[in-house]
Amino acid sequence: MNLSASMNDAGDGFELLMSGNMQDFNICCRRDNHYPEHKLIPLSELFDVNYGLNLELNKLEKDSSGINFVSRTSKNNGVSARVKLKDGISPLPAGVLTVAAGGSVMESFVQDSPFYSGRDLYWLRPKVELTLEEKLYYCSCIRRNRHKYSYGRQANRTLKN
Repeated sequence: MNLSASMNDAGDGFELLMSGNMQDFNICCRRDNHYPEHKLIPLSELFDVNYGLNLELNKLEKDSSGINFVSRTSKNNGVSARVKLKDGISPLPAGVLTVAAGGSVMESFVQDSPFYSGRDLYWLRPKVELTLEEKLYYCSCIRRNRHKYSYGRQANRTLKN
């Protein structure tokens, strides 16, 4: 099954097209200064794609004033709890995108504060400076690909490509 989607914003010349199948995930991006022509490019050309910390919430101590724990949920910006900092484990940075590769597959959010993450969650650091609006736009585009996956077909192997 092939996917083709298009989003347009004539106001700033920003357009994004997506195409792919279960083996790849490509984004075609056009911004006046960055990409003068449409072309398919892997998500990994726009972002450093990193696998999360793979922590288990049931092994962490909950703390209402602690750090966000981001999981594969589609609710509350992906935050399922707040937990105490754990010695020896640095939180992931604020300002990155998170993408669920399992569970609520392809749910994508911008994290506004440092966080810990659960399993099957990727975090994407933009390779160029992006505004919050641009990051939210990419989240929307990534989510539009969720129909390619189901619980049996997760995005673990294909997200980078």
